[in-house]
Amino acid sequence: MEKRRENEQTYLDSIFEKYLNAKKIFKNKEVLRHSYTPKELPHRREQIEALAHILVPVLRGETPSNVFVYGKTGTGKTVTVKFVTEELKRISRKYNVPVDVIYLNCEIVDTQYRVLANIVNHFKHESGFEVPLVGWPTDEVYAKLKQIIDAKERFVIIVLDEIDKLIKKSGDDVLYSLTRINSELKNAKVSIVGISNDLKFKDYLDPRVLSSLSEEEVVFPPYDANQLRDILMQRAQEAFYPDVLDEAVVPLCAALAAREHGDARRALDLLRVSGEIAEREGASKVTEKHVWKAQEKIEQDTMEEVIKTLPLHSKILLYAIVLLDENGELPANTGDVYAVYKELCDYMDIEPLTQRRVSDLINELDMLGIINAKVVSKGRYGRTKEIRLNVTPYKVKNIYRFDYSLQPLLTVSIARQRRLF
Repeated sequence: MEKRRENEQTYLDSIFEKYLNAKKIFKNKEVLRHSYTPKELPHRREQIEALAHILVPVLRGETPSNVFVYGKTGTGKTVTVKFVTEELKRISRKYNVPVDVIYLNCEIVDTQYRVLANIVNHFKHESGFEVPLVGWPTDEVYAKLKQIIDAKERFVIIVLDEIDKLIKKSGDDVLYSLTRINSELKNAKVSIVGISNDLKFKDYLDPRVLSSLSEEEVVFPPYDANQLRDILMQRAQEAFYPDVLDEAVVPLCAALAAREHGDARRALDLLRVSGEIAEREGASKVTEKHVWKAQEKIEQDTMEEVIKTLPLHSKILLYAIVLLDENGELPANTGDVYAVYKELCDYMDIEPLTQRRVSDLINELDMLGIINAKVVSKGRYGRTKEIRLNVTPYKVKNIYRFDYSLQPLLTVSIARQRRLF
């Protein structure tokens, strides 16, 4: 027994020493995170200049226009806004102009109440007051917000990142309040910076909100492969130790991300995960092999997140396709899938959707890449959809294991599966 313990301890020591003594890959991994704001932003000078021009009235004691920033994911919107507002705060101190910048991610802060409460709580260090994140009437929170902001002369810039998600979920009342607030303040002035991935964001707004916005717009185009390469080269110099990146790594990461609509976030993720894989393998260099492994890992992680966030009926429908796959019944047509889906709804005591609605859900799963639904011709018998699964049944079941509402599906026995067909 004692000998066994010694062997186990030797094994554990060797594990940690192996990683401890491995060649270091990362000098500063945080540089490759989305949250990092670099000192320079390649290929975004035009957008930086536009934002600076809109916000410079602050330094003259004038209220700047509201501004809305548009562009697809990974086009540098958030990092550019943070870069410009940080620079504005720095210069404002030089000219003795009081400026507060409040950054809110509306994917998390997704209700009118939470937005107002977070703005109030930004000033708790000076007011000594904090609004609870639930429980107060919204109009009372708004009254407190006005009181605290207007306690002294200052400019308050409120950055609402992913603002379209807030509006789609909770409506535009909060935006209406914030764009009209200056008429109710005596000392302070407020300006809104909205960031959205949805170019049609304004279509969701009430005309009364649109009329009070008087906003400027800054559009961020996608990066091309060469621009992504420049961004990665700049970050890589800070993130990695010298000579650990094979010369083909950065161009490959840039090229793969350029296929994803010029997404800089994807490019940074690829470079970071490539380094993590190389580090885990104990490699002395990051190579193309590590990039391809990183690509596969990121795609798997993305697919897992997509499946986790599907609506309930889409998850049941997906499980019906999993059962068909496990029974060797794929490719299947919509009718076959619907029959199994109905059985599963009955099993879970859930009212099934109509076949037409399920057909729409099949199209959505196809668009997400979880399944492949190909329309094929059957000659004189017309056309039908052939449905195949693009993920392994094991992956779907493993995800469902951690979803309390779906765990009953996992108890469907082999015998029941056979009866389903």
